[in-house]
Amino acid sequence: MTAFEKLMAFQRDTQALAEIAGRLGWDQETMMPDGAAPQRAEEMAAMENILHARRIDPKIADWLEAIDASLLSPADAAQIREIRRAQTRALKVPVGLSMAIARATSAAQRKWADARAKDDFAAFQPVLEEIVSLRREEAAALANGGDLYDALLDDYEPGASGQTIQALFDAMRPRLVNLRDAALGATHQPEKVIGTYPAKKQMKLSAKLARVFGYDLTHGRIDKAVHPFSSGSGLDVRITTRTNASDPFNCFYSTIHEVGHACYEQNVDRAYLLTPIGRGASMGVHESQSRIYENQLGRSRAFTGWLFSQMERRFGYAPASDADAFYGTVNRLEKGYIRTEADEVQYNLHVMLRFDLERRLITGQLDVADLEEAWNTRFAADFGYEVDKASNGVLQDVHWAVGLFGYFPTYSLGNVYAGCLHDALRKDCPDLDARLAAGKASYATAWLKDKVQRHGALYAPGEVIELATGKPVSVEPLLSYLETKFSEIYRL
Repeated sequence: MTAFEKLMAFQRDTQALAEIAGRLGWDQETMMPDGAAPQRAEEMAAMENILHARRIDPKIADWLEAIDASLLSPADAAQIREIRRAQTRALKVPVGLSMAIARATSAAQRKWADARAKDDFAAFQPVLEEIVSLRREEAAALANGGDLYDALLDDYEPGASGQTIQALFDAMRPRLVNLRDAALGATHQPEKVIGTYPAKKQMKLSAKLARVFGYDLTHGRIDKAVHPFSSGSGLDVRITTRTNASDPFNCFYSTIHEVGHACYEQNVDRAYLLTPIGRGASMGVHESQSRIYENQLGRSRAFTGWLFSQMERRFGYAPASDADAFYGTVNRLEKGYIRTEADEVQYNLHVMLRFDLERRLITGQLDVADLEEAWNTRFAADFGYEVDKASNGVLQDVHWAVGLFGYFPTYSLGNVYAGCLHDALRKDCPDLDARLAAGKASYATAWLKDKVQRHGALYAPGEVIELATGKPVSVEPLLSYLETKFSEIYRL
């Protein structure tokens, strides 16, 4: 075997072990008994110990030195790039710290869920203080004197920085706020959701929606969880959703969203299976897939017309008077606290709030003890009404409980990327609406597979979007799409 072949064989075993660790996380959120949490925390720490040791194994450096880079294909060169990146990161973080983070974040998930159920941030505060402290320590090791938040953000969106994210948000905020205020103050308001929708029937229609958007259930499954998520890669990619009897859209669009993530992982070129580039390019690109599936496709007038007929047939009635009114109901702007339930216009405002708070937490400008008050104050300033309870505020998301600092801004990056992709997709498929109106999303999903998903992490995040669209990344396609869509719905 050549040095490259030995390196990739070693790497495949490392990736396989990482997938096993991921499966433990999936089980923890879906099927694990409550009493197993302390043991699972130790199991996750043990897995992290093994993975960390493999990532810093001296043999990797020897193999890398022996490889002639001039003989590598573009895909092989990308594999080397990602291996070097992972090794450089792992060498900066002590194994004891990596294990401590894995142990603390695993144990924290159930404690967060309990505190959320009781609306008791004070009960969760000591747990979050430990996690923030550990992640600050990790950030300091990674940053090597640089910006702490940027060091963590780089895990999820390589090449991005807090400064570039802030500039992006500054460009988006005024137009989003103006559109929100105009829609909420408009004379015409879409109908509200009416009716009650049994959970079993919601789940059956969700499975249908998953198949419509290309999710391969022979290599996946749909379960229920407190917070919907996607897990896995390659031949085993699982998703979760949730149900609410009075709000079926929560279930349907959570499912479509997670299917976007899952299809990305299922559609990566199988030649990259269990390799460093056999996954999404970044969380921002990942979110571009989930958001375009959910919003530009799933919430389009054409597709909601088909969904209206499905709901009438399966439930005996639909949550609006007719298909046209249903389109408005699906896309209705409402005052609300929950990011995952927010409409397309207000969603990014929720992300901006979290970005500012977590950035201050990691840089030490905000203490966990002051987080709930800071959240509530900022929310009232941004949205114009008070947070009523912790589960609708600082405890609503699981991300900080599991240490995902730097993750939140990738949601908005994903929206921006999705806007660029949607603009290009429409140009390539003039009859897209006719296809969606018939409940057929296959052209759009095949286009996304070809342009984005099959490449995995072969390209850098911004590069994959530019190659797919032929244009530099810009906020304009997203903002123009939103302004056109909601001006029509609200008759502005």
